[in-house]
Amino acid sequence: MPRINLLPWRAELRQKRKKEFLVALMGSLVVAAGAVYLSKLTVQGWTRAQESRNEVLRSEIATLNKQIAEIKTLETQRDRLKARMLIITQLQRSRPEVVHLLDELVNAIPEGVYLTGVVQQGNHIELTGNAQSSTRVSALMRNIDDSEWLRSPGLQGVDFVTAGTERNAHFRVFAEQVPIASPDGEVAEGAPK
Repeated sequence: MPRINLLPWRAELRQKRKKEFLVALMGSLVVAAGAVYLSKLTVQGWTRAQESRNEVLRSEIATLNKQIAEIKTLETQRDRLKARMLIITQLQRSRPEVVHLLDELVNAIPEGVYLTGVVQQGNHIELTGNAQSSTRVSALMRNIDDSEWLRSPGLQGVDFVTAGTERNAHFRVFAEQVPIASPDGEVAEGAPK
């Protein structure tokens, strides 16, 4: 029988399968590398898109922070303007009070009493002066107590000063002015009509 040697054919088949395996291996490596590269590109694209959105948000936040700062400065300006307006309205309302106060002081000062100083802080008034006697100072306090625009007279002290042949009483009297209007603009309780 003739002898057929199948070994070279098997060796060739083995070589062919080995080459096919290597080609398949290289192909799968190329496909895997391509898949990894595509996934990397996809993730980088997502990252870039998110970073661009974050940058838009940062710029909007910066714009809003500037607007908030402007709003705060406007609010402080508004509060200062409100305070000024309140002061102006209080001054407008208290304008007649000064006239009434001076008129009432003229009417309340008895003969023989001379004022050397008048200090007003809010509704509190301090009168300093000289009188011919302490009875004149008590008459001044009675006149203040009977006044429509002044109330609550108080005496801090009377000092007698001798100047030549005259003996004068130096005094300090405190009183409160009756306001025409309260700070909210309504007629104050106890205000003269």
